[in-house]
Amino acid sequence: MALFLSIVSYFIQFYSFLIVVFALMSWLPGAANSWLGREISRVVVPYLRLFRFIPTVASIDFSPIIALLVLQFAMKLLSSLF
Repeated sequence: MALFLSIVSYFIQFYSFLIVVFALMSWLPGAANSWLGREISRVVVPYLRLFRFIPTVASIDFSPIIALLVLQFAMKLLSSLF
Protein backbone atom coordinates (compact mmCIF):
# COMPACT_ATOMS: atom_id res chain seq x y z
CA MET A 1 0.00 0.00 0.00
CA ALA A 2 2.93 2.33 0.66
CA LEU A 3 4.07 1.86 -2.94
CA PHE A 4 0.64 2.86 -4.23
CA LEU A 5 0.61 5.95 -2.03
CA SER A 6 4.08 7.00 -3.14
CA ILE A 7 3.15 6.57 -6.82
CA VAL A 8 -0.02 8.62 -6.39
CA SER A 9 1.92 11.23 -4.43
CA TYR A 10 4.52 11.49 -7.20
CA PHE A 11 1.77 11.81 -9.82
CA ILE A 12 0.01 14.57 -7.87
CA GLN A 13 3.27 16.48 -7.39
CA PHE A 14 4.15 16.20 -11.07
CA TYR A 15 0.66 17.24 -12.16
CA SER A 16 0.77 20.18 -9.73
CA PHE A 17 4.08 21.21 -11.28
CA LEU A 18 2.49 21.09 -14.75
CA ILE A 19 -0.37 23.30 -13.57
CA VAL A 20 2.08 25.87 -12.19
CA VAL A 21 4.09 25.83 -15.43
CA PHE A 22 0.87 26.22 -17.42
CA ALA A 23 -0.14 29.22 -15.32
CA LEU A 24 3.29 30.83 -15.65
CA MET A 25 3.27 30.33 -19.42
CA SER A 26 0.34 32.72 -19.65
CA TRP A 27 2.72 35.52 -18.63
CA LEU A 28 5.17 34.79 -21.45
CA PRO A 29 4.06 35.85 -24.93
CA GLY A 30 4.05 32.94 -27.34
CA ALA A 31 4.89 30.30 -24.74
CA ALA A 32 1.47 28.67 -24.97
CA ASN A 33 1.89 28.33 -28.75
CA SER A 34 5.18 26.45 -28.50
CA TRP A 35 5.35 22.66 -28.71
CA LEU A 36 5.84 22.35 -24.94
CA GLY A 37 2.99 24.76 -24.26
CA ARG A 38 0.61 22.79 -26.46
CA GLU A 39 1.56 19.49 -24.81
CA ILE A 40 1.13 20.89 -21.30
CA SER A 41 -2.19 22.43 -22.32
CA ARG A 42 -3.37 19.10 -23.68
CA VAL A 43 -2.74 17.48 -20.30
CA VAL A 44 -3.76 20.28 -17.91
CA VAL A 45 -6.71 22.07 -19.55
CA PRO A 46 -9.24 19.20 -19.21
CA TYR A 47 -8.71 19.19 -15.44
CA LEU A 48 -8.80 22.99 -15.20
CA ARG A 49 -12.11 23.08 -17.09
CA LEU A 50 -13.72 21.54 -14.01
CA PHE A 51 -12.98 24.78 -12.16
CA ARG A 52 -13.84 27.34 -14.86
CA PHE A 53 -17.11 28.17 -13.09
CA ILE A 54 -15.07 30.46 -10.81
CA PRO A 55 -15.31 34.00 -12.22
CA THR A 56 -12.15 35.87 -13.14
CA VAL A 57 -11.33 38.95 -11.12
CA ALA A 58 -9.42 41.74 -12.86
CA SER A 59 -8.64 39.27 -15.68
CA ILE A 60 -6.99 36.85 -13.22
CA ASP A 61 -8.10 33.23 -13.55
CA PHE A 62 -8.23 31.55 -10.15
CA SER A 63 -9.01 28.07 -11.48
CA PRO A 64 -5.35 26.88 -11.32
CA ILE A 65 -5.17 27.87 -7.64
CA ILE A 66 -8.37 26.02 -6.81
CA ALA A 67 -7.21 23.03 -8.87
CA LEU A 68 -3.95 22.91 -6.90
CA LEU A 69 -5.82 23.13 -3.61
CA VAL A 70 -8.07 20.24 -4.62
CA LEU A 71 -5.04 18.13 -5.56
CA GLN A 72 -3.38 18.86 -2.23
CA PHE A 73 -6.59 18.05 -0.37
CA ALA A 74 -6.85 14.74 -2.25
CA MET A 75 -3.27 13.89 -1.34
CA LYS A 76 -3.85 14.64 2.34
CA LEU A 77 -7.06 12.59 2.26
CA LEU A 78 -5.29 9.63 0.71
CA SER A 79 -2.41 9.79 3.16
CA SER A 80 -4.79 9.94 6.11
CA LEU A 81 -6.75 6.94 4.84
CA PHE A 82 -3.65 4.81 4.47
